[in-house]
Amino acid sequence: MSEHAIEFLRGWIGEKVQCQHSPIKIEQAETLAKECCAKAAEAGILLEDIQEEVGDIQELIVSRLEEAAEESTDATKPDKPAE
Repeated sequence: MSEHAIEFLRGWIGEKVQCQHSPIKIEQAETLAKECCAKAAEAGILLEDIQEEVGDIQELIVSRLEEAAEESTDATKPDKPAE
């Protein structure tokens, strides 16, 4: 994948894929994947270039949403006292 495509994908995911306080919905990931593909096309980035590197974009987005939710949950848990 070109450096331009990598930078685009990192930036887009960082901006759009954030913690959701509700359960992750497949429809949400599908919508975000379509938006990502459209924005990549506008930037002159081929979908094939992205898929070659990361595979299915929707699956990547679901994974990132799950990671963000876990990080958010971990951040709100009180630290356990040392034993």
